[in-house]
Amino acid sequence: MVRSLSQWTKTLSFPNRHSKECNVNVHPIQAPPTPARNKTNNSSPSSSPPNSPSNVPITEISQIIYPDPDSEKVIMGSLVFCIHHKEGCKWSDELRKLKAHLNTCKFDAIPCPNLCNGQIPRVMMSDHLAFTCTLRRAVCEFCNVEFSGQGLEEHQGFCTQEPIYCESKCGTRVLRGRMSIHRSKDCLKRMKRCQHCQREFSADTLSLHASTCSRTPVSCPQRCEASPLPRGELDAHLRDECKALSVPCTFKEAGCRFKGPRNMLETHLEANTAAHLSLMVQLSTKQNQQIASLKNAVSKLSTNYTGTLLWKITDWSTKMKEAKNKEGLELVSPPFYTSQYGYKLQASVFLNGNGPGEGTHLSVYIKVLPGEYDALLKWPFSHSVTFTLFEQCPIGSGAQGGVAESFVPDPSWENFQRPSAEPDSLGFGFPRFISHELLSRRPFVRDDTVFLRIKADPSKVVAV
Repeated sequence: MVRSLSQWTKTLSFPNRHSKECNVNVHPIQAPPTPARNKTNNSSPSSSPPNSPSNVPITEISQIIYPDPDSEKVIMGSLVFCIHHKEGCKWSDELRKLKAHLNTCKFDAIPCPNLCNGQIPRVMMSDHLAFTCTLRRAVCEFCNVEFSGQGLEEHQGFCTQEPIYCESKCGTRVLRGRMSIHRSKDCLKRMKRCQHCQREFSADTLSLHASTCSRTPVSCPQRCEASPLPRGELDAHLRDECKALSVPCTFKEAGCRFKGPRNMLETHLEANTAAHLSLMVQLSTKQNQQIASLKNAVSKLSTNYTGTLLWKITDWSTKMKEAKNKEGLELVSPPFYTSQYGYKLQASVFLNGNGPGEGTHLSVYIKVLPGEYDALLKWPFSHSVTFTLFEQCPIGSGAQGGVAESFVPDPSWENFQRPSAEPDSLGFGFPRFISHELLSRRPFVRDDTVFLRIKADPSKVVAV
């Protein structure tokens, strides 16, 4: 780049140094007198005369600026930095060598050789020519077509030969020009319709759906005439319709071992009616035994093994009225045991009395029943027995009262010997346990209910 002397000296930087002062006298330039104009001269009035300073050759500038040779020598020998030292140039030398340096300085701007009107530093010229020059020639790396720099930038992002990832995110790289074909035919994420249920699934899950689709035709595993069937109807077909399926007899639970095709089941039932009836009778007997066994087990779970029974007699007024109208009406308590492996006892009550207390008293009795462990027990039964009828006082009214009667069995009494069968006798008790008059006078009956406690005590302590 050719610069005038004033251009490359106006930004000079002089380093500080100690040197002998020199006085440079610079005289102002006097323009020579302008010659008289020739009227016949066709030149423009505004044109400069041939000897004006603006038309002085550049080789004579030094004579104009430095009329004194000594001043020129001193100034041109001054130590200066490159005009691009702020950009990073480290050059420093005499002023007279600056022009030659600028012809090679890598930070000096020169015109782009592609004539893009750009002034580019030499150090950046290679990058400019390769990447930013709008008039550079570049080849697309995908389609190998040559473009200008600006044309390549416009071409990028639209090149049909550039491999890009599928827009449906299937993970496949496809040429941009074939993307539409890929998405419609090859993409694993494209939507496809199931030909049986008409629902849409992605192509990579359609095969999985096909293995479970309820409308997909499948063959009957028994190879019957109804094949093929929709998968969703196969279970109902096998359960209710398939004639080739082997099914057990309707009386299988009763013990019939027949198993054959469904179309033969009706013939089997008609031919074996008597046998099936016999099997059902046997099954009914067996079930009755099981029911009895379960009832016995439930009874054992609910049996009292404490030796004390608190008997709650409800509907007192109704039962008392019935006892007065029906002679000898006896109420029987649930059985209870003196211990888990002890004696089995049962209490009974005559609401209208029995024997000497009939019509005037409440009679209570207890008897020994045959138990499971009688063979291991000591006979005769010798526990003391106490009957207690409780008063039902209102809440907060004080201590609870009642009527109690006790006895200790006599070893000679037949009622307390080991029973061989369910006893028919009343047992032993108190025919005049409590009078009807006392029952009505004191609060033994409340809410149409009375509470009677029967306690068998092995310590033979008699309640007072």
